[in-house]
Amino acid sequence: MSRTYKATGINLKSIPLGESDRILTILTQECGLIRAVAPGVRKPNSKLGGRAGLFVVNELVINQGRSLDRITQAETLESYPGLSKDLGKLTAGQYLAELALCQALSGQPQEELFSLLSEHLSRIEGFRIEGDRPSTTQVLPLLTQGIYHLLALGGIAPQVHACCLTQRPLTPDFQSLNWRVGFSVSAGGTVSLAHENRPSNSGSMPNSAPSHHSFPSVQAQTLPRKVDRQLNAVELAILQQLTSAELPEETHLNLQIQGMMGERPSLDQVWVSIEHLLRHYAQYHYGQSIRSATLMDTYIHASRASF
Repeated sequence: MSRTYKATGINLKSIPLGESDRILTILTQECGLIRAVAPGVRKPNSKLGGRAGLFVVNELVINQGRSLDRITQAETLESYPGLSKDLGKLTAGQYLAELALCQALSGQPQEELFSLLSEHLSRIEGFRIEGDRPSTTQVLPLLTQGIYHLLALGGIAPQVHACCLTQRPLTPDFQSLNWRVGFSVSAGGTVSLAHENRPSNSGSMPNSAPSHHSFPSVQAQTLPRKVDRQLNAVELAILQQLTSAELPEETHLNLQIQGMMGERPSLDQVWVSIEHLLRHYAQYHYGQSIRSATLMDTYIHASRASF
């Protein structure tokens, strides 16, 4: 016998079912992650059609079934229309939705995850695209902070203010040409190279292959085994600022880059580097790839080629 329940949820995934239905994966505040059939939504005159779209937030009445629940009523509360009007914003939203799906639980309330995802989708939707820079690049800072905040809510965010091994605070040094700090995915965040580069008992140090997204660094042979790549002062500073509720003004970040000695990467380059770092970190800890991240790479590469 079916049981009817109510929930408020946001559509994060949709797949066709039969000739006219869809199966929606919905993050709800009250019941966590659910999968429910939206009957007849692919018909032109369906009352549920517009309510089954990606990122639409509905108040739902659902009948619980043996294998799949079934939506009987839906009243739209929010739809984030600005996301679908811009490719960069849409891709960023899909990226965050994938991360939310990675950590959402079924059968228990997910109010914090629901609220956090909604907050970051609103920020991305409301962001004003300015100038000739591609929108994908412009929304990347908001996406990157959203990634970090979701990881933090899941209890797996990388440690960025102190060394994972010694717990000593790390302060970016913008005046030193070769200043670097390590980042270890398996260790859970930043690692002081000054501590890690002490000679081992064997007197040898294995080589490491830093990511091709890294900026110029000290000799590769000085990297300890557990460090995946090195961060310069600006990269570490931005990682540390991601932990705040709001990002600093772009002008402030540009001033930090200008304060660096030696080669200065563009701010866009830095954000691409940080996003890649957090992406690999998230994929490692979730144990699965993020498909929307590949789309983000494609759009950023295409936008660079056009400028």
